[in-house]
Amino acid sequence: MEFSNTDPDHSAISQFQRVRRQTIALTEGLTAEDMVVQSMPDASPLKWHLAHTSWFYEHFILQQHHDDYQLFNPDYQYLFNSYYDAVGPRHARPARGLLTRPPLNDILAYRQHVETHMVALLERQLPQVAALLTLGLHHEMQHQELMLTDILHLLSSNPLAPALQQQTSAFSDGQAPATQMLSHQGGLLQIGATNEGFSYDCENPRHQVYLQPFKLASRPVTNGEWLKFIDDGGYQNPLLWLSDGWHCAQQQGWQAPLYWKQQHQQWFSFGLNGLQQLNPAAPVCHISYYEADAYARWAGKRLPREQEWEVIAAEQPQNLQSANFLEQHIWQPTACTSTTGFDKLFGDVWEWTQSPYTGYPGFTAAQGELAEYNGKFMANQFVLRGGSCASPRQQLRSSYRNFFYPHQRWQFSGVRLAEDQ
Repeated sequence: MEFSNTDPDHSAISQFQRVRRQTIALTEGLTAEDMVVQSMPDASPLKWHLAHTSWFYEHFILQQHHDDYQLFNPDYQYLFNSYYDAVGPRHARPARGLLTRPPLNDILAYRQHVETHMVALLERQLPQVAALLTLGLHHEMQHQELMLTDILHLLSSNPLAPALQQQTSAFSDGQAPATQMLSHQGGLLQIGATNEGFSYDCENPRHQVYLQPFKLASRPVTNGEWLKFIDDGGYQNPLLWLSDGWHCAQQQGWQAPLYWKQQHQQWFSFGLNGLQQLNPAAPVCHISYYEADAYARWAGKRLPREQEWEVIAAEQPQNLQSANFLEQHIWQPTACTSTTGFDKLFGDVWEWTQSPYTGYPGFTAAQGELAEYNGKFMANQFVLRGGSCASPRQQLRSSYRNFFYPHQRWQFSGVRLAEDQ
């Protein structure tokens, strides 16, 4: 993310204000009650997201670089720190939904307080602030996606099945075009972030990898294909599952992806557009790593390695404007339509890979308090690639690495198959 001192639409101030407006826009149609409830420990109330994304600028930028900055409320340093142990103690994550105080109006006033002082600071065009601002904006965009996935989980717990928005995407009652397994010759290749634009520390350094020849599916697995997995007893066959995955599926009673419901012999899926008939041509989503791995084994394939995914993605035209990201306001995967080449590498659903989330050769975490941003999570998680219908477009690039625990399902996570050639 680069800022211009001559183009007002790309100045640091305009970019900051755009991201902040986009965050608030995601709360339209919600009540204060909607924004205080926490539906599970992995999800946070939207009021907390609104406060935390202001705390980030306040703590890492304003307190360090704004002369005589006064905290809006000293208690917020404790309440809205997320996981930065070096910063100090914090309110327990599973108990964020108990923070009925401070009220929503105070949080909105806090956001305005931070924005006013940030704009004043950005007007000074301090070079040492530019990199921190870019990180702060990408951090807030990450929370925009979490806001949508967290409110979806909350609304799914309501027996009235309320919708966040009434917009519906084009429905296809047919099947998606047949999957093609497209070949790549492999070889000695490079992956990782380039020097062009912003990247997180975990995308670096760029380095060489050697890949055996492989094939990657032309599109993600669809709902219609997942139904065949269900009908064939996929959730009842322990031979398809990793041991930890089978134990998790049995313990949690998984019989279908998260948010799927069967009514009157038909399958429906709950989304931010409410409860809708399952679209067989759309990519399956809200599946765990364990489910993705079991499906791949059932299909006689495997999950891609993240290096394979990135090599393919980097070779495709980077036209992200037409992909289904947050800005499209569809907020659910759309039907697969392409019959040639790769479809939906970016947007719609995150794609699980079989790669554990670890540091690249030569990885060095950021220094100081921000060293806790990515590096401390490099254990027991798996990498996902490509972004989703809830991801801000500006976040995505072929080197971007998302990561979650293998049992988690509340993100827009799907799967694209691979095989050895």
